[in-house]
Amino acid sequence: GSLADCNTMTVSWGHFGVMWNLPTVWCHVRPSRHTFGFVEREPLFTLSFLRPESRKALEYCGSHSGRDGDKIAAAGLTLFEAEPGAPAFREATIIAVCKKLYTHALDPDRFLDGRIAANYASGDYHTMYLAELVRLLVRE
Repeated sequence: GSLADCNTMTVSWGHFGVMWNLPTVWCHVRPSRHTFGFVEREPLFTLSFLRPESRKALEYCGSHSGRDGDKIAAAGLTLFEAEPGAPAFREATIIAVCKKLYTHALDPDRFLDGRIAANYASGDYHTMYLAELVRLLVRE
């Protein structure tokens, strides 16, 4: 996406690893999130890891929707293109640029452990994105 047409959300569930002999990232987005449409539409997405002193920005982004206004600006974050079509934050210390490889909507009938269902009382099951880690930027 472009810098003018992007969104952000906070995430705490995901993985870095290897799949299909590629460095990969797995992340999960609920379809109810404003970010879902952006991740569905775009071939690339970024994961930005912020410093502990950016906690207030993270809390703001995690408690406000981009549907209601420019939460990136309201959080005091500054966008730049980490790669063409891959917006990220200048305030980040680590930025993972990811290219989608596979997507799958979680199916509650396939949960093998009863504890998992407690995460989905509303029935808003995540969609999983498996993406190639195409670039990792480490900034000071």
